Amino acid sequence: MASGATTAGLARLPVTGRRVVLVHVSSGQRRGALSVSDSDTIAAGARMALDQRLPFVMVLTSSGADVFEGVASLDGWGRAARAMYSCSGIVPTVIVAYGLALSGPALLLGMADVVVMTPEAVAYVSGPTAVAAMTGLQLTPAELGGQRVHARSTGVAALLADNADHGLEVAAAALDYLPDHADEEPPAWPTDDPFDRATPSLRDLLPSSASGSYDVRTAVSAVADDAEFLEFRAAWAPQLCTLLCRIDGHPVGVVANQPQSMAGTLDISASQKGARFVAFCDSFNVPLLTLVDTPGFMPGKDLEWRGMIRHGAQLVFAYAEATVPRVCLILRKAFGGAYIVMDSKGMANDLCLAWPSAQVAVMGAQGAVQILHRREDASTQARLVEEYEETYLNPYVAAARGFVDQVVDPAETRKAVASAFRMLATKRERIVARKHANSPL
Repeated sequence: MASGATTAGLARLPVTGRRVVLVHVSSGQRRGALSVSDSDTIAAGARMALDQRLPFVMVLTSSGADVFEGVASLDGWGRAARAMYSCSGIVPTVIVAYGLALSGPALLLGMADVVVMTPEAVAYVSGPTAVAAMTGLQLTPAELGGQRVHARSTGVAALLADNADHGLEVAAAALDYLPDHADEEPPAWPTDDPFDRATPSLRDLLPSSASGSYDVRTAVSAVADDAEFLEFRAAWAPQLCTLLCRIDGHPVGVVANQPQSMAGTLDISASQKGARFVAFCDSFNVPLLTLVDTPGFMPGKDLEWRGMIRHGAQLVFAYAEATVPRVCLILRKAFGGAYIVMDSKGMANDLCLAWPSAQVAVMGAQGAVQILHRREDASTQARLVEEYEETYLNPYVAAARGFVDQVVDPAETRKAVASAFRMLATKRERIVARKHANSPL
């Protein structure tokens, strides 16, 4: 199908040859301004993806609705957006943004499951002129909505590419972990990496100091087949890592606290990032592995006033709604409300594992002693901290009460995780009959 500067039809992606419905919106006419016919082509492509049960991929550059066609072009964009919405949760939707994506077309990026952006891509709803008129702030298009902004500050860009052609290769790499549609299982890939391969390097991953940092992606590499993974939104909210990998030949989504950034604490952006990724994986039947090492939620007046309660609840909703196999592994700290929202047993995960180094408690020893024994002198408090750590900050207390299913040797991590997912391969859940939950968007 073709209309104006927009084309749509069945295609195969480069490198992998994956069959998709590919829509291409080019800048050939008025910098890619969407006419009614262009929007109709996008909508037709989305409907084709839905009918054929194939991923919907759009290569996009657009300066917005075509002003020469007036309100009709706005209505056309609305119908395109509606058709794209119809694909959500049924077939994967990917947008490769390689130029302008302004006004209405910019919102399409927010609707996609995966957005790949090139260095030339610029996306915003209101441009520099409107911003200057309203606020007096002078910004270039790139400063307002360039690739760097959407990779680091907004989280719109899930993956980055060098150009449009490379963007299609990156899109193909992401789709390798996903099925064609939600009624299929994700594709299994043969591997020579034994499911029970030992991971002795993980015994030395954690630093000796309880406040020391490390790169949690090292643990993901050790557990994943051939140490390979694809990280989504790596630069946005870096205290939480969201990655796709394969374990025992099967795709797995990984949500992991990152102690290298903000000690792995959760804030608004991290909660949104995790919630979006969990919902994405659940939509396309990708099992979830959650690696926990967090001292809690980040405190602060600004965070509370901006809605930490509501946004933190987004992560709660995402895990509570997820019906895919879910395995939680506590590496070190699991304190307070952050312990709950990181797919704890209370959130009905399927299996909760823990390393011997795991600390599961309401809070750390120092904080607990300062509350319970604040009138004691410094030496007494130091002794009480040690006693608290020995008595309460170990996984065996939680295991005795059923909150941890198994304490595993770090060297046996891959075997334990892979065995858990093998056991859960036939898991099925009955979805509650209701229109939808009223999640705290």
